[in-house]
Amino acid sequence: MTLYSGMKQLLENTVPNVKNKSHSITAEIEVPDGGGNGVIVVQGGRFGGWSLYVNQGHLTYCYNYLGKERYVLRAPEPLTAGRHVVRYDFTYDGGGVGQGGTGLLSVDDDKTIEGRIDKTVPHLFSADETLDVGIDTASPVSEDYTADDNAFTGAIDYVRIDIGQDDHSHLESAEQRHHRLMAKQ
Repeated sequence: MTLYSGMKQLLENTVPNVKNKSHSITAEIEVPDGGGNGVIVVQGGRFGGWSLYVNQGHLTYCYNYLGKERYVLRAPEPLTAGRHVVRYDFTYDGGGVGQGGTGLLSVDDDKTIEGRIDKTVPHLFSADETLDVGIDTASPVSEDYTADDNAFTGAIDYVRIDIGQDDHSHLESAEQRHHRLMAKQ
């Protein structure tokens, strides 16, 4: 799915489900002179979700596991001014729902940092948080930015979410499926 700047408050069921599978998030952005800051794309909020953003010039990805643990990947070098293709790739471990995996941040096809995400949200990030491009409109996924000052200071041409073929959602029990479906009503 390709999303564009200004698309916001998209409910969880209207965008690709990144849970329990490998996936990638790619964005073409323009960083202003003096560096950039702010959210490129986010899904969820303070009690579960993920965010791809720029913090003090550094491309950053935060995975928020139910508000209990945050896994953060931060590029060691700040982004230079100009156009960049930034990407986050997640390789899911498999073996059931809510398992971990490996995250990788890249800038212009150059790998910048790889890290472990030990736990993932198995079913639902939130009943009322959304996916937003260019801003986090509700409670922040990351503690690196606030709810009232997180808009991306550069330009976003597009954000693309690609999901892998290794979906493990079918391994949930009947009871887990019932709870997940009831939570979405």
